[in-house]
Amino acid sequence: MLKLLKFLKPFTIEIIFIFIFVFCQNMADLKLPDLMSQIVNKGIAVNNTSLIIHVGGIMLLVTLLGGVCSIATSFLSARTGAGLGKLLRGKVFSKAETFSLNEFDKFGTSSLITRTTNDVQQVQMVAIMIFRMVLSAPIMCIGGIIMASRKDAHLTLMLIYIIPVIVLLIFFVSKTAIPLFKVIQKKVDRLNLVQRDSLIGIRIIRAFNKMEYEMKRFDFANKDLTETSLKVNRIMAMVMPIMFLTLNLTTVGILWFGSKRIDMGEMQVGDLMAFIQYAMQILMALIMFSMAFVMIPRASASAERINEVIEAIPSIVDKETVLESKSQKGHIKFENVSFRYEGAEMLAVENVSFEALAGETTAIIGGTGSGKTALVNLIPRFYDLDGGKISIDGIDIKEMSQHYLREKIGYVPQKATLFSGTIAENIQFGKEDATEAEIKEACESAMAMEFISEIKDGINGEVSQGGTNLSGVKKQRLSIARALVRNPEIYIFDDSFSALDFKTDAMVRKNLKATTKNATIIIVAQRISTVMDADRIIVLDKGNIVGIGNHKQLLETNEIYEEIVLSQLSKEELA
Repeated sequence: MLKLLKFLKPFTIEIIFIFIFVFCQNMADLKLPDLMSQIVNKGIAVNNTSLIIHVGGIMLLVTLLGGVCSIATSFLSARTGAGLGKLLRGKVFSKAETFSLNEFDKFGTSSLITRTTNDVQQVQMVAIMIFRMVLSAPIMCIGGIIMASRKDAHLTLMLIYIIPVIVLLIFFVSKTAIPLFKVIQKKVDRLNLVQRDSLIGIRIIRAFNKMEYEMKRFDFANKDLTETSLKVNRIMAMVMPIMFLTLNLTTVGILWFGSKRIDMGEMQVGDLMAFIQYAMQILMALIMFSMAFVMIPRASASAERINEVIEAIPSIVDKETVLESKSQKGHIKFENVSFRYEGAEMLAVENVSFEALAGETTAIIGGTGSGKTALVNLIPRFYDLDGGKISIDGIDIKEMSQHYLREKIGYVPQKATLFSGTIAENIQFGKEDATEAEIKEACESAMAMEFISEIKDGINGEVSQGGTNLSGVKKQRLSIARALVRNPEIYIFDDSFSALDFKTDAMVRKNLKATTKNATIIIVAQRISTVMDADRIIVLDKGNIVGIGNHKQLLETNEIYEEIVLSQLSKEELA
């Protein structure tokens, strides 16, 4: 929690004003019982109307001052809390943007969403509570004790026995609750994960009649969270009854002993009334402090989770001095490259060496799990190598800045991803300043204009979140157009033609030859028809290269490639 205080620096001036307003408000509140005592002791006793009006007027002015300061404090506290929430959300999101896929795998999407929303909200609420209550409580408590001791030092001794009881209760609650609040936030992550899976996979769930199974999964996660929350709330539920019981017993004690002192002439009625007010202020200050401590443990757990993200060091970072290639060719060279996913026992890619030349197409083929996608994900540094070297135009990609490296690449993922907005805006993800003519040209090459021309607003037609208003084939064509409009040196197509029918696949690849004739093209595919015309075909098996050559060479020399070909084409078709 203390680590997050550094984020309050932009609000220093507002916090200073909060301190001033809280102090003025508390001084006003502490003055009122003393003024009331004067009226009771002097005014009413001798029926002094002028004294009552004079002191009563001062009370009204003091009350007005306290009210104005209270409103100002509330406004500035809410403003500062909201600003802190905005700042933390921005910090978490911007830090997540710097993560490699390793960090995303480690934290998980659902957890990052929870940390950006729920956890930040917990910290924001406690920040407001600290400014409104925790700052006020010590002033009220210490000021109340001083003012009460001025009225009667003997009765003040009662409070010395009460305060330790409340402090011990606060300590017990904090020590018990903090571990449980950490568990709660993890279970919120789990609930979000289950709910997110259910919403994203709703079509599959309904297609296989798994609604009841998903309900059971959700109910289990929901019940688990509820049980832990109830356990914490039972502990918290003890606080308020014990606090108010202590407050009321203290009031009874003060009245009992105070009445005896009045009877002996050692105390006046007005002073007793004032003393009770001061005692209430002291105890209410402690109650406010305890209420804050009820919230602080959960906010503390949330703050730790936020700090985990903000202080996480990305596994892929740019070097202080980065290099840029003088020749813009896109020549890729793999040298004994090995890679293992985080936590995996076996290497996904092992001792891979090959070259992909500018103006040529290099295809990568192999069975499921052979490491095709892992291999191409290493080129834009989505993951870092465990061994070996990848260079582009003679420069190690680790020596380049990530921005410069990815500017050279047009990437089409295996699963097409579109964003809410228009078709044109989605294409402009590839090139921000792309003109309408460039967008249409890219769409023509990707065979996307066929369906775009049928849409009411053409390239300005709306795309819903995730592209759910478009079919898989249409989304894939737009993904290809997004890469083409970038006009990069290197194109990576990660099994991105699989959603296309054979005719469209052939036409798109034909268009690509004209559009990308000077670029380096890497195609990951499982269809033989997609890779047959490639200049170079790499056959992968269990992360190892088992063959390199063109279609004819591999068909004659490589058994694995021959098996793949014969599983898709007959001998007559090959002939």
